[in-house]
Amino acid sequence: MRQAAKLISRYFGLLIIAAMLLGFAVPGMFSWVVSRFMGQPVINLLLGVIMFGMGMTLTVADFKLVLERPLDVLKGTAAQFIIMPLIAFGLSMAFGLEEALMVGVVLVGTCPGGTASNVITFMAGGDVALSVTMTTVSTLLAPFLTPAITYLLIQQSVSFSPVSMFVNIVQVVLVPILLGLVIRSVLKESVKVVETYMPALSTLCIASIVGGVIGANATRIMESLGMIVVVVMLHNLLGYALGFLVGRLTGMERRKCVTLAVEVGMQNSGLAASLAAGQFATMPLAAVPAALFSAWHNISGSIFAWLVKSRESKTEEQ
Repeated sequence: MRQAAKLISRYFGLLIIAAMLLGFAVPGMFSWVVSRFMGQPVINLLLGVIMFGMGMTLTVADFKLVLERPLDVLKGTAAQFIIMPLIAFGLSMAFGLEEALMVGVVLVGTCPGGTASNVITFMAGGDVALSVTMTTVSTLLAPFLTPAITYLLIQQSVSFSPVSMFVNIVQVVLVPILLGLVIRSVLKESVKVVETYMPALSTLCIASIVGGVIGANATRIMESLGMIVVVVMLHNLLGYALGFLVGRLTGMERRKCVTLAVEVGMQNSGLAASLAAGQFATMPLAAVPAALFSAWHNISGSIFAWLVKSRESKTEEQ
């Protein structure tokens, strides 16, 4: 079991891509993801498991970094919630996306950084401690900033309740994270056993969300596949580029710039898919950008990490 868990965690990107392809090929395979269990959307329960896993990995040291390096954390968090929402809205307008897809792209942009960014930062040789702290801080701010920014950007086009979204994020993000923190403090040393399996379980949950959203919308995705794929790719790649640029312009050293690029470019697409399904249920396509982003940013993140490490190796050789 332990070996299987390690393999799942190691190849998380491939599993998510496989889930996306299976969603297209065998749509009914993940139909349970878009159903309900005991009155709750299954997709929310899956996201809750992912956030619980995140809570289980947090320590007091992660929060100390906010006090020790507040300027670094502030730069990253500000870039996260300014750059990605504006790029999302700008690309939606530039490509003339239909209403549902525009909502989905904006939701991806207004969500906090994804936990996969910590892995990619490590692979790229970035500042992992800063990455974990930025992900944590942006996630804790999400109940307030995600509804507020989403409302500011799409209020002219789509009517929705920011208060309802706030409650939704508290339920599926904040509560599970706090529960994970509490259980970690209670279990203490025993938590290491749980930590062995939580990353694998989180990976399976993310893959299921991707497969479920893709499967439920396979036909409609194929009809508009070209345009939305281009938008999703540009959103992510511009996030990397502008995140790195902000780091450079604000005087950060290279490792921190790499971290900022990854944190800005990689979003919590699972949360975006959950919010789309819960807050914009009349727009099934709104969850599609999140599913595509989830698969794509794992591919691009791995390539980004490889390019950064390759460049560093060449520099050291010279």
